[in-house]
Amino acid sequence: MIDKIRTADRRRVGVLTSVGDRWRALPKWQQAIGLAACVAFLYYLPLLGIPGLTWLRTDSIAGGNNWAGVLFICAIYVLVAIGLNVVVGLAGLLDLGYIGFFAVGAYSVALFGSTNSPVVKWIQQEFDLPKTWAVTWAICLLLAIVLTMIFGVLLGWPTLRLRGDYLAIVTLGFGEIIRIVARNATGLTNGPQGISAIPGPEGPPSAQNEIFGLIDAKPWYWLAITVVLLMVFAVRRLERSRVGRAWLAVREDEDAAAVMGVYPFKFKLWAFAIGAALGGLSGFLFASRNAFIDPTQFNANLSILFVAMVVVGGSGNMIGVSLGAVLLAYLPERFREIADYRWLAFGLAMVLVMILRPQGLIPSRRRARELKDRAAEAEEAPAHV
Repeated sequence: MIDKIRTADRRRVGVLTSVGDRWRALPKWQQAIGLAACVAFLYYLPLLGIPGLTWLRTDSIAGGNNWAGVLFICAIYVLVAIGLNVVVGLAGLLDLGYIGFFAVGAYSVALFGSTNSPVVKWIQQEFDLPKTWAVTWAICLLLAIVLTMIFGVLLGWPTLRLRGDYLAIVTLGFGEIIRIVARNATGLTNGPQGISAIPGPEGPPSAQNEIFGLIDAKPWYWLAITVVLLMVFAVRRLERSRVGRAWLAVREDEDAAAVMGVYPFKFKLWAFAIGAALGGLSGFLFASRNAFIDPTQFNANLSILFVAMVVVGGSGNMIGVSLGAVLLAYLPERFREIADYRWLAFGLAMVLVMILRPQGLIPSRRRARELKDRAAEAEEAPAHV
């Protein structure tokens, strides 16, 4: 039995490494064509009509949500997973309160961009501005990124000296604090009533919006997938830079990294700030699309789901966490026909993944090599006995 398990581990790692090796062995022009085809397919997905693939569309299911709307949520979750992967997968920090940054990004556009926001109403009264005045969507985008980075630094500065479970508990508390403040600060956030009329790129939601309306979600998906692709490129470049190598060193052994001249606290703070900015950006897009938010949308269950996306997909691998995010966003909608049992099936599927693929669906190459080395050591151990 043990030999069979070892053989299965070796085969699993071998398949992953062979696919990656074959891709890297291709000429640059073939890689470029492959990437271009994948990007084109991503933009084509809302119009999916290829025979044999139309069963993937959720709008063909009784009671299913709009297909483009589901794709938009998938894109938002991928952006969240990429940001959380910087914190969990690259820097090795367990963050259970990532929903807090998501909420800060969402409330940034709601508080400063909506004419129904108490903040905007106060500014209108103080500076004698027309009642239709509000901060533009583009400026709110910058505010969301800057504010979430500031919150990431404020949270990380006193807490990043903690490790493991202690850090996880503190971050979980941060996420709950943001939700409770949003619920109780009625003079700032309207409390449980929430904030409506959150603007998009064309301004507040209106029937006159030609592109970014409330009904057709395709333009929103195309906007979200464009942002995702840009962030994938930026994070990939960052991962291959000196900062990314420092994150990996801190993740593997913080004390050894400090001895080699890497200042762990500084790079962990960088990871927290960058991860927070990506979480805020995803929350910003989520609020702009929905045009309404309230505190119930930012609960701890969603924060745990964010962590599950990274763990199921493969911590440290950007493609893996993206796949995990798509599956965890798409599968509950796909199985809406069995609404009474879909969450049970969803939970069982996650348990099976963790049993059969403990490193995730697509683990990072570094983790795959570690798995291969452990299998080799286990084989050699009986020979030394």
